[in-house]
Amino acid sequence: MTIFASMFPLTRWIGNFIQWVQAFGTAGVAIYALFYVAGVVLFFPGIILTAGAGLLYGVVLGTLIVSPASVLGATLAFLVARYVARDWVGRKLEKHPNFKAIDRAVEKNGFKMILLLRLQPVVPFNLLNYALGLTRVRLRDYVLASWIGMFPATVLYVYLGSVLHSVSDLLQGHLGSGKWGAILFWAGLAAAVVLVIYAGRIARKALREELGPSQASTTEAPGSTT
Repeated sequence: MTIFASMFPLTRWIGNFIQWVQAFGTAGVAIYALFYVAGVVLFFPGIILTAGAGLLYGVVLGTLIVSPASVLGATLAFLVARYVARDWVGRKLEKHPNFKAIDRAVEKNGFKMILLLRLQPVVPFNLLNYALGLTRVRLRDYVLASWIGMFPATVLYVYLGSVLHSVSDLLQGHLGSGKWGAILFWAGLAAAVVLVIYAGRIARKALREELGPSQASTTEAPGSTT
């Protein structure tokens, strides 16, 4: 039973791309990074791309690829919303009435709110990139807070991908095989999940203080760049 491939036909196409890049080895790093940036802007499923980096390049190099690429993609989306597509983004946000509260909170304390929203998003990640372009947050605060806030989940999803053996495993959600591989996987996963959940709880509490309990419900996993 697949986890990702059954969700969107697009994921199968992304899987084919990952398999194609795999043939280039480390020479494909630049190609993968550029594709990742485009994927963030075009609303591609980020979890697959992030885990794919772990599959192809391991935890360290995969994180070094995904972290700047995800921030760059998020920044491009932010700039498109701010200077090109304000009306389109505004229409999309009509389905998220809590954005008005977010807008007010960002105006008061931009860096803090962007950081909290990345750790505990109340608007889907890809849409949030565009939505924040309608606020008055400074670009510098947006970039720095996004990088810090997305980093824990980035490491988690890259790690998940690093224990897989093939693109097929990635699309079907296989965790690898072997006794010691399973032990290492679950130990590392537990540590990463505890970190992400702990950061998310702190962020959720702070968001409730800023936005009110009714506005701080989550819509997706913390920091999904993926």
